[in-house]
Amino acid sequence: MSNSNKIKIYKRYKAENRATLYLGDTRKFLKTVKAEEFNLILTSPPYNIGKEYEKPTTLDEYYESQKEVINLCIDRLAETGSICWQVGNYVDKTGAKTEVVPLDILLYPIFKERGLQLRNRIIWHFGHGLHSRNRYSGRHETILWFTKTDKYTFNLDPVRVEQKYPGKKAFKGPNRGKPSGHPEGKNPSDVWDIPNVKANHIEKTIHECQFPISLVDRLVKSLTHEDDLVFDPFLGVGSTTAAAIRYNRRVAGAELMDKYYNIAKQRTIEAYNGTLPIRDDKPPYTPPKNTTLTTNPFTVKK
Repeated sequence: MSNSNKIKIYKRYKAENRATLYLGDTRKFLKTVKAEEFNLILTSPPYNIGKEYEKPTTLDEYYESQKEVINLCIDRLAETGSICWQVGNYVDKTGAKTEVVPLDILLYPIFKERGLQLRNRIIWHFGHGLHSRNRYSGRHETILWFTKTDKYTFNLDPVRVEQKYPGKKAFKGPNRGKPSGHPEGKNPSDVWDIPNVKANHIEKTIHECQFPISLVDRLVKSLTHEDDLVFDPFLGVGSTTAAAIRYNRRVAGAELMDKYYNIAKQRTIEAYNGTLPIRDDKPPYTPPKNTTLTTNPFTVKK
């Protein structure tokens, strides 16, 4: 979306605001919002792994902190709304051994205790990251998509992707010989291959763990309608609000750190104006064969 009019960023929430970005504790902000206001809650919370924006705690303390925020969010989620909690792994080094704890499994019971229904456990796969020496390198994270009821928004057509075999035809039945796929593309499934935001990514900011816009796009377009309200309780540099404002959604978010908040505010404004650098939702780049990049320099020719 491109709009020549400027958007105003409010710090205090009102339902008529197009954009509300709160600088401070998300729990404090949530308590200013009435019940069932949000149509989509979408976030990636801290993983308790010692990043600059979090204070490491015990796993039990982390669980209780997440439970408090999640419950406040659920109270403010519309009956037809969705909540998407995107998490990776916590690496527990408190004992004699190092152990990986999948946070989606840890946090799942919190949502179930409140009666929410899991619609998908979406795997976000990416090709690059730190290389491990004592285990396989982690290359995926998980999005838990819950709804409150069976009456929820799901728009498949806006997020269809290219067919793998667009020319495939039905081999039996009344449509025999006709194309078997949907003309607008196929369901993207529950495994999404979307590059993560690393050093050379066009969307890269100072944040260490930044959402790619295209990941948020799919959830916003499929789980909300225009003028719906999208909220991110751990806003970071504003990928959620930047993505949602482009599609004429109302947006809200809370962020503790000033430097991230200021970037989130600017990115949301740029997204509204159509000037924010964004990587399109397209497959990862595959370099051609027999180039310097794809030729193994360690291979010894005999």
